[in-house]
Amino acid sequence: MSDEITGTEPGQEVAPSDGDTKALRPGEWPPADVEHHLRRTDTDPKAQARAVRQVATMFMLSAVMVVLFIVAFIAIPRDAVVSIPFIGPISALNSAMGLTFGLAIFLIGAGAVHWAKKLMSNVEVVQERHPMKSTEDETELAADIYEVGKEQSTWAKFPIIRRTMLAAMALVPIPFIVSLRDLWIQPADVGTPSAELRRTIWEPGMRLVTDITYQPIKADEIPTGGLVNAVPENLREVEEDDHNLNARAKAAVIVVRMLPEEIQSQQSPEGTDWGYEGILCFSKICTHVGCPISLYQQRTHLLLCPCHQSTFDLSDSAEVVFGPAYRRMPQLPIEVDDEGYLVAVSDFPEPVGPSFWEISRP
Repeated sequence: MSDEITGTEPGQEVAPSDGDTKALRPGEWPPADVEHHLRRTDTDPKAQARAVRQVATMFMLSAVMVVLFIVAFIAIPRDAVVSIPFIGPISALNSAMGLTFGLAIFLIGAGAVHWAKKLMSNVEVVQERHPMKSTEDETELAADIYEVGKEQSTWAKFPIIRRTMLAAMALVPIPFIVSLRDLWIQPADVGTPSAELRRTIWEPGMRLVTDITYQPIKADEIPTGGLVNAVPENLREVEEDDHNLNARAKAAVIVVRMLPEEIQSQQSPEGTDWGYEGILCFSKICTHVGCPISLYQQRTHLLLCPCHQSTFDLSDSAEVVFGPAYRRMPQLPIEVDDEGYLVAVSDFPEPVGPSFWEISRP
């Protein structure tokens, strides 16, 4: 196979291997000197017509899917449920919209691919690489075109139009910047977003209950080396009132028990104990990017985040011993009430979750 190129510019005459000369149309590049295999649609009119019908059918079906998407959005109730084998009950509206829109996109792509493979020209062509740098004549021509355009647009002739347009364009982004204020809706009892991030729903005397089952936790029911996922006892009521899971995202905790002599340090002030007979309570939310953590090695007392492998030593104030986390896991002060159940002494003294601008490392 020869590496020689038979043409270099669009519109030139090309000499194929059989010796005939073929004039190229303007904008048409010369074919490469390689063997070309004809497709069935290139030689069989029936196959070509069939491919055309297939492509057109896929495009028409895509349009039908869009119509069905709109019908589903209007006709299917938002609370309707459909049961799918191996998956279970899911939203009928979401299923219909996802299926119809997904098929609409797929059919457009499939039709385009089928069109390109069966009907579009697949002849290999050659275009020689030219220098990227413009010539002096081309540079001068571009400058002349700019000057002509500036004159015809009267940009320089009417300075008042130019100045007022620039002023208007400079002011247009301001409404978008101002609208960012709506990203923060200030609660009545919170002064700043930072203050909202620093508080949770934990209050003095609030019982710790098991997550999911919401059963109060007795201190003598936690074995040494055990871990319990817990939440505040009023979490369900708060979620029903707020209609979201924001409170859970900050208030979820883990309760662990170790031998008192294994505790090297706590986050409490010197001389005080934020635990009870070796029971300690920490935030469940990783201080790196907020992943929930409950992978606990009872022998080493290490808590491992499954997302990015940040590791915290719960026996030593939950300090970071490995990974990208910058801050330790905040500790929740706890004690037991008159019935022996674990209760919070106060809210977290440190902000839970990932860091933010106004936070500082303890």
